[in-house]
Amino acid sequence: MPLVVAITARALFHMEDSHALFEREGIQAFADFQRQREDDVLPPGIAFPLVRKLLALNQGATVDAPRVEVILLSRNSSDTGLRVFNSIQHHGLDIRRATFTAGAPVWPYIKPFGAQLFLSANPESVRAALAAGVAAATILPERASEPRQRQLRIAFDGDAVIFGDESERVSREQGLEAFGRHERALAHEPLSGGPFRGFLAALHGLQAAFPVGEDSPIRTALVTARSAPAHERVIRTLREWNVRLDEALFLGGRDKGPFLEAFGADIFFDDSPHNIDSARRHVAAGHVPHGVANAD
Repeated sequence: MPLVVAITARALFHMEDSHALFEREGIQAFADFQRQREDDVLPPGIAFPLVRKLLALNQGATVDAPRVEVILLSRNSSDTGLRVFNSIQHHGLDIRRATFTAGAPVWPYIKPFGAQLFLSANPESVRAALAAGVAAATILPERASEPRQRQLRIAFDGDAVIFGDESERVSREQGLEAFGRHERALAHEPLSGGPFRGFLAALHGLQAAFPVGEDSPIRTALVTARSAPAHERVIRTLREWNVRLDEALFLGGRDKGPFLEAFGADIFFDDSPHNIDSARRHVAAGHVPHGVANAD
């Protein structure tokens, strides 16, 4: 089974001029704008480098058995979506499946496509996808930056992303000291799975097709505010799940942004809006609106 990623047009391409027009003047003005410019190539958006690296993993695979598939989900109509597909072809992206909903929500089509990850600039779509059991993140639209290396690098927060948010609730409700006692007492009890456990497992399965180490085209990292001794439960949980993360950074509350830049993350997933604001100054970041940090 391939790794399947669903992405919206605003995450893949920089479309903020036309989106602003849609917000101001409505669907007809937006449609006219897109038709008038359907031969104008859309510039790469924030998730474009990630998508290009994901599709590059199909090198050596057969057309009928790709390792990775990217699905486009768009609220354009099929008519106005012609500019999006023209841009996909111009940039040489092997994206073959798409859904154009003419303004209707796109998230209901994520599960029928079998996607393990959904990336969107629309927070409501992301929350709906998470509620349906799909790993999903909101990414702030902006122009793409140049990738620093050819290797695909993905970083994850731990609690409320890869893992459940039970431990984070202890920290928020009872404080760090109680959190430390809680994690030491349960060090040998695996953490529950969070919304990104399935995607991490699928990514780990994809990694198995390639050599281990620097020669692998994929590198992963856990970047967490946890520190010793709360690290032990994390390590034992990943061991129990039989999932490998190439790097683990236990930062003890330090600002994550500079560490993500040092890692060279193509994207970072975190449930904390504060951490996302920090990370976005350094790398592309996806907010996962899940768990106690997003209870309001």
